[in-house]
Amino acid sequence: MKSESVPPGRSALLALQRATHATLHRIATELVDLDLTASEINALANLADGQGRTVSQLGATVGARPTTLTSVLDRLERRGHITRGTRAGDRRSVLIELTDSGRTAAAVITQTLTNIENRALNDLPAEAVADFYAVLDALVKEGS
Repeated sequence: MKSESVPPGRSALLALQRATHATLHRIATELVDLDLTASEINALANLADGQGRTVSQLGATVGARPTTLTSVLDRLERRGHITRGTRAGDRRSVLIELTDSGRTAAAVITQTLTNIENRALNDLPAEAVADFYAVLDALVKEGS
C-alpha cells in the first residue's frame, strides 16, 4: 500500500477498531436473548461447522490463548452448549464439541452474523468486498 492512498488523519487500524466495536454491539443487541458474552458467541460461531477442536485449535481460531479460553469453555459447558472429551488416540488432548443446545445456539449465531454482514455489505461492489478481505488477511498475517 502506498502511503499517499491513505487520507491524512486516517488510520485503517483505528477504523477497524471502531467497526469492530460497532459490530460487536450490533451482535450483542441482536443476540441478547441467548444471554452469551461476546467471547462465548465467538467460540460457538467457530464451532458451528460441527468440527470438534482441541482447546489449542479453538484458541487459535478465536484468537485467544488456551488459558483465557478455559473460562469461556467452563461457562459454555455449564450451560450445556459444549462437551469436553478426549480425542481418540490422544488422551491428553481435550476435544471440544457442541451439544444439541450448542448446535441450536450456534445456528442462531451464524444466521445472525450472516444477516448483519449481508445488510452491511450488500450495496458494496464485489471488488470492494474482496479488497476488504485482502486487507483483513494482511492484518492477520502482520499480527501472526
